[in-house]
Amino acid sequence: MSRRFDAIIVGAGQAGPALAGRLTGAGMTVALIERHLVGGTCVNTGCKPTKTLVASAYAAHLARRGADYGVRTGPVTIDMPTVAARAQTVIHDSRKGNEDWLAAMDGLTLIRGHARFEGPHTIRVGDELLEAPRIFLNVGGRAAVPDLSGIGDVPYLTNSTIIPLDRVPEHLVVVGGSYIGLEFAQMYRRFGAAVTVVEMGPRLIGREDADVSEAIRAILEAEGITVRTDACCITLARHEDGVAVGVDCKEGAPEVVGSHVLLATGRRPNTDDLGLDRAGIATDKRGYITVNDRLATNVEGIWALGDCNGRGAFTHTAWNDYEIVAANLLDGEDRKVSDRILGYALYIDPPLGRVGMTEAQARATGRPILTATRPMTRVGRAVEKGETQGFMSIVADAETRKILGAAIRGTGGDEAIHGVLDMMNVGATIDDYRWAVPIHPTVSELIPTLIGDMRPG
Repeated sequence: MSRRFDAIIVGAGQAGPALAGRLTGAGMTVALIERHLVGGTCVNTGCKPTKTLVASAYAAHLARRGADYGVRTGPVTIDMPTVAARAQTVIHDSRKGNEDWLAAMDGLTLIRGHARFEGPHTIRVGDELLEAPRIFLNVGGRAAVPDLSGIGDVPYLTNSTIIPLDRVPEHLVVVGGSYIGLEFAQMYRRFGAAVTVVEMGPRLIGREDADVSEAIRAILEAEGITVRTDACCITLARHEDGVAVGVDCKEGAPEVVGSHVLLATGRRPNTDDLGLDRAGIATDKRGYITVNDRLATNVEGIWALGDCNGRGAFTHTAWNDYEIVAANLLDGEDRKVSDRILGYALYIDPPLGRVGMTEAQARATGRPILTATRPMTRVGRAVEKGETQGFMSIVADAETRKILGAAIRGTGGDEAIHGVLDMMNVGATIDDYRWAVPIHPTVSELIPTLIGDMRPG
């Protein structure tokens, strides 16, 4: 005998609970299945704890720079158990907030367990069968562990297992020079660890423009982080001092010995043990659930939201997935993923805020473009704060005058970029933005000035 619901949601990450709230609010009975921790990656191993740790690292960094501001302090020390405990408090408080919200939601049944499909609209959780005409998959992702030589012979950390670490590594080797790896690299350097970043590609965060990658590398190296790029053959082996990481780079020592190794080589979707084949749900070669522009799978009545659909790898894109599905199902709208203008941030210090196309991507369209760049040394707010590293840049279509993309690599960049993102969302041109009157002194005030400097690129 199975239990019937109007809808089943698998996964209580960013999109799941919010969707449950909309569906129950519309009078539906909903089963929300979670096999591990309510809140998903963001709350438990992602945004919440990592940005809490970043804040502690920034406090240490600023304390060391106190004399630059005329503030005298004694030696700066790190109480890592307290740092780790602070992150755990943020995790637990956020998770409890979600759990309390779900517990008070009329029409919702929260079921703890591992969901597996028995058919297109039947899911098994333990000994129980659940049925519903609408099923929403919000199962998220996890750290990808690469098949490196020696991987099974050494201890290693991932973005999840490094969070509760309550001591500072003597030497942290970060394998992977992209967003997650670089945040942890700078963070632990500021906590006092020696840090080496090993990246297979020719430069850090290869999806960004070369000048952005170079600026980020310069900032990290200035803080004492060793960066090894072109590591074409990475191997791992036990060593009396921890783990020996073979790098086989074009230059430098062929081996790096670390006390700890963090693998930060990407993510993979949590789709391999859901029995998707029993429901006939299609996936791509990487295991991501295939969805259309409205996030529906190839099986009628089944949708996939968040990291598991390969259409975004961020908390805010997962939330927008929920908004799209809810608007289309409940509000009579026709929202599409292709309408989304993607923005994101890299939370090293100073941060990188990005939206839309990179300059390289804009050039690849073959369209005539306009570009402009301004160093943060010419941004009053950055000078006043004593944080002048980085630059801001923008690219637009020379004929339509529409903004194609922007990057702010500097203090407040993760917040200031939203001015560009919002203007792009409403379809504004650079001529509209040029005459905005922003507040002084801010980082955002330089964007209209930057637009005024745009020239054919």
